[in-house]
Amino acid sequence: MNERTSEDLDRVLVLDFGSQYTQLIARRVREHRVYSEIWPCTRSLDAIRAFAPKAIVLSGGPSSVHEDGAPSIDPALFSLGVPILGICYGMQLMCHLLGGRVVRADRHEYGRAEVQQIAPGELLFGFEPEDHIHVWMSHGDSVERLPDGFEVLGRSESCPYAVVAAPGRGLYGLQFHPEVVHTPRGHEIIANFLFRIAKIEPAWTMGGFIEREIADVRELVGDDRVICGLSGGVDSSVVAALLHKAIGDQLIPVFVNNGVLRAGEAEQVQAVFRDRLGLNLQYVDATDRFLNALAGVTDPEKKRKTIGKVFIDVFEEAGRSVGANVRWLAQGTLYPDVIESVSFKGPSATIKSHHNVGGLPERMDLKLIEPLRELFKDEVRLLGKELGLPDDVVHRQPFPGPGLAIRVLGEVTRERLDVLRQADRIVLEEVWEANLYTSIWQSFAVLLPVRSVGVMGDARTYENTCAIRAVTSVDGMTADWAQIPYEVLGRMSNRIINEVRGINRVVYDISSKPPATIEWE
Repeated sequence: MNERTSEDLDRVLVLDFGSQYTQLIARRVREHRVYSEIWPCTRSLDAIRAFAPKAIVLSGGPSSVHEDGAPSIDPALFSLGVPILGICYGMQLMCHLLGGRVVRADRHEYGRAEVQQIAPGELLFGFEPEDHIHVWMSHGDSVERLPDGFEVLGRSESCPYAVVAAPGRGLYGLQFHPEVVHTPRGHEIIANFLFRIAKIEPAWTMGGFIEREIADVRELVGDDRVICGLSGGVDSSVVAALLHKAIGDQLIPVFVNNGVLRAGEAEQVQAVFRDRLGLNLQYVDATDRFLNALAGVTDPEKKRKTIGKVFIDVFEEAGRSVGANVRWLAQGTLYPDVIESVSFKGPSATIKSHHNVGGLPERMDLKLIEPLRELFKDEVRLLGKELGLPDDVVHRQPFPGPGLAIRVLGEVTRERLDVLRQADRIVLEEVWEANLYTSIWQSFAVLLPVRSVGVMGDARTYENTCAIRAVTSVDGMTADWAQIPYEVLGRMSNRIINEVRGINRVVYDISSKPPATIEWE
C-alpha cells in the first residue's frame, strides 16, 4: 500500500488556550496514528480553513470566560462543519459562545473524580452506565446551563455537565482532561472522537514520514550541500541519518566541541559516527571560542543565545571551508523546542529559548533545514529505529544543546565545568550500574552557586553543592522525578563527595515538570 502524501493526510488541529496539557492532547492524537498540530487560539478563521482539519480540539486553559481579555475564538468556527471537541476551558468557552451559561464555581475542582454515563453517545462508545470512569478534573468555572441542542452524556458528583454533546452539529465537550494519565480510559474517548465521530483514517506513520521528508528535502536542496550540526544526541543523529538517506554525500556532518560537553563525549561521538556508522564527520574543537564568549555570563537566557550565536558562526565557517554550494544548516529541532521557545503571540507563555530555536541570530548566511520540527521525542526514537540506527544511539538520554553551560548555575568557567564533569560522570555510572539508564528519561548532575560548611577529615570545609536530577517522562513536556533506590542515591553521594574535589554536599531534586522544568536553567 502506498503511503499517502502529507496533503492527503487527515489532520487534527489543536487550538491552544494556555493549558499545561495542550502538548499532551497532540501527542495522544498522534498515538492513534493521526497527524495533529498545535496552533494558538489567536489564529484566524481563514488560516484554519486553509489548514483543512478533519477535526478540531479546543484545549483547556487557566482563564475564566468572564475575565477581561480572556482568550476566545470566532464563533463562526462552530459552523465550519468540522467535529469539535472542547476540553475543560475549551468546553466552557464553547458553551459560553453558543448561548449557554458559565458560572464561577464556589471552589476550584482539581484532582481525581468519577464520571458516570447517563445517556448513550458516540463519545462514550464502549462505556456502560455502571462503569465508574476515573477522570482528572482541573477547573474553576462550571457550565450551569447548556446551549440549545446540547445533551448531557455523563456527570460526576460535583459536575452535572461532565460530558456533553450536540451530535447534529458535531460539537462535544468534556469538563475533565482525557489526555492525562490520570484519566486511564481517556485514550478510548479520544479514539471515539477521532474515528467514530470525525471518521478519520489513521495514516500517520514513521515510514510515511521518511518518504515524505526525503522527497521534500531533495526538492528543497537540489544540488546544494548541507551542513548538519551533529552533537551525538538522539535528535541530531536521526537528522543526520535521515538526510544521508535523502542526499548522500551532499551531507556534511559537523561535530563541534563547544567546551561544555560531558566527560569523554567528544571521543565517543567521533568513534560512533565516523568509525561505526561510516559518516564523513568533520570535527571542530571550538572550546576556547565558546568559553571566551560565555565568560561573565550568568543569565540563563543569555547563555543559550550566546551559545546559539557562536554555533552558527562556527557552522558557517565550516561551510565555507569545505567548498562551494554549502547553503543549508540542518538541526535536530523538535516540536517541544518550538512550543517552549515561541509563544505564537497566544496565551501560552514562552518558557525558555532553546539555543537552536529562540537562541538563533536573526541573520545567518545559511538557511535552516529542520526535518524533525513537527515530531515529539518518542516519535524521533521510532524514526531512528526505522532508519536503522543502533539502540545505544536511539535510546541515549537527551542532552541539551547548551550542554553543561546550563547545568553550571551562574558563571561558566573551566574549573567549574571540570568539577561538574566529574560529578556527572559518577551519576551516569551509577545509573548504568543499577540498570536504570533506559527507564529514566534524563539523569545528570547540576553544580549550584551555593557553598556550605562541611567536615572532611576532621577539618572544616566550605565547598560547592551538587544537585542530582533524574526524571521519568515520555516526551519531555511533562516529567516526574525518578524514584531511584536510596542505596543508589547513597552511592552517588558518597562517590561525588569523596572523589570530586570542590563538592561537600549532594542533594536530590524531587520536583516534577510542571511546575519545574527538567533542566535547572
